[in-house]
Amino acid sequence: MEILKKTSVLVMLIALLFSCNTEKKEAKNTDHKIVTDLVHANTNENGLKLLQQKCYACHSITSKSHDEIIAPPMIAVKRRYQMSFSNENDFVNGLTSWVMNPEEQNALMRGAISNFNIMPKQPFNEDEIRIIAAYMYQNELEAPSWFEQHFTEEHPNGMGNGNGNGNRNRNGNGNGMGRGNGYHRN
Repeated sequence: MEILKKTSVLVMLIALLFSCNTEKKEAKNTDHKIVTDLVHANTNENGLKLLQQKCYACHSITSKSHDEIIAPPMIAVKRRYQMSFSNENDFVNGLTSWVMNPEEQNALMRGAISNFNIMPKQPFNEDEIRIIAAYMYQNELEAPSWFEQHFTEEHPNGMGNGNGNGNRNRNGNGNGMGRGNGYHRN
């Protein structure tokens, strides 16, 4: 009988020990989720502010037509970069790399270059660009009112199969690679 009591006490202590360990793991997971949520909220708040301050002057969402813009809308940039970079880390790295050092040979949006020329190098802080890129990846972006119709007309077969004319310049001259990766304006 004495052995049965000791065994029962031992089993109860082991069960109690494991249940405490499970509660600690659950608390740790909850703490991690709270921290992750706070970081995400901070990125969202700062990302939107930075996007508005640093990008919308050229990548306007308030233009009345495609003919009024000087750079492609950010929703177009997001769609194109998501084609090449399917996960957030690669998307952020790819977009940041382009913004920090925009060179024609590294461009994904060839049609945008033919319509608007190469993006001028800007004195941006790389950390701020990473925040903007993460915000873009994680959130729906506003689009100009004309954008969806324009996008559908220019890309009837989906992105990358539209009317973009590769490395054509504004006058229609160039090597005409015809990759359809961009936004062509007639």
